[in-house]
Amino acid sequence: MDQLRPGIGQTAFKNAASMAPGQLSNDDREALSQIAEQMRGRRTALLTGAGLSTDSGIPDYRGPAAKPRQPLTFQEFMADEPLRRRYWARNHLGWSFMQQAEPNAGHYAAAALERSGHLSGIITQNVDRLHEAAGASNVVDLHGRFDQVVCLTCETEYSRAFLAIILNELNPGFLEAVKGIKAAPDADADLGDEDLITSFNIARCPLCGGMLKPDFVFFGENVPKKRVERSFAMLEAAELLIVAGSSLTVMSGLRFAKRAAKEKKLVIIINRGETRGDPLADAKFELGVGESLSYVAELLDPDSRNS
Repeated sequence: MDQLRPGIGQTAFKNAASMAPGQLSNDDREALSQIAEQMRGRRTALLTGAGLSTDSGIPDYRGPAAKPRQPLTFQEFMADEPLRRRYWARNHLGWSFMQQAEPNAGHYAAAALERSGHLSGIITQNVDRLHEAAGASNVVDLHGRFDQVVCLTCETEYSRAFLAIILNELNPGFLEAVKGIKAAPDADADLGDEDLITSFNIARCPLCGGMLKPDFVFFGENVPKKRVERSFAMLEAAELLIVAGSSLTVMSGLRFAKRAAKEKKLVIIINRGETRGDPLADAKFELGVGESLSYVAELLDPDSRNS
């Protein structure tokens, strides 16, 4: 495997300027052009995180502007009905935000890279389905998807849109009463009205009456084995791993950087802020994800700007 030219290694990017979205300096363009050259003739596995979707208005957990929060764990969701009621009240509001989110330039760039044959696949830690909305097809939704729910008893899957109808019927006037509330990560919302929370009615499975759960992986829950296997297959089919917009804080994402480094594959990270994968990276970019992927996609396929 060819090595990155001097000046494009990890150390060179530790002090890169924090540019506003859409702004790339000449040095940034030169660095990204060398990454595009590394991608020519090689298949690339793309791992994306919450930093890719912030330009679509979806907050992240660990970005520079993110406020500290303690996510509900799977064990708490299962065992504590008041916490479960609070979760569903917030999720019902968060769903109304998430379904309005649209892909940004980074999602379209990833889809363009897939169409032009440069990607072995896209592994995303996001549950927002914006890769698919942008036209990508070979995507592993590693942590699940916000637009589905599943019954934990009979395993029947329902669309989140269908559940929204049921929750609206069970909680008339709820959404109207919470206008102006801000969105939070993973189809959550910052809902602080305790009266609205304690009076929120939880839906049960229409088929068996069992407990419903959003079809994504909670903290403390394992990623389904088939998703992990499919993701590793994408990595095995690639010579290069690009991590875009993920802090790699949780092992579900970090494992791919570890595997790639172990197998001597090139590892490139594009993320504002430190990541757990930085020691594994051949190159680290302190740049916005959307503008970086867009620039690389345009270099590799000039027609991608109009696709």
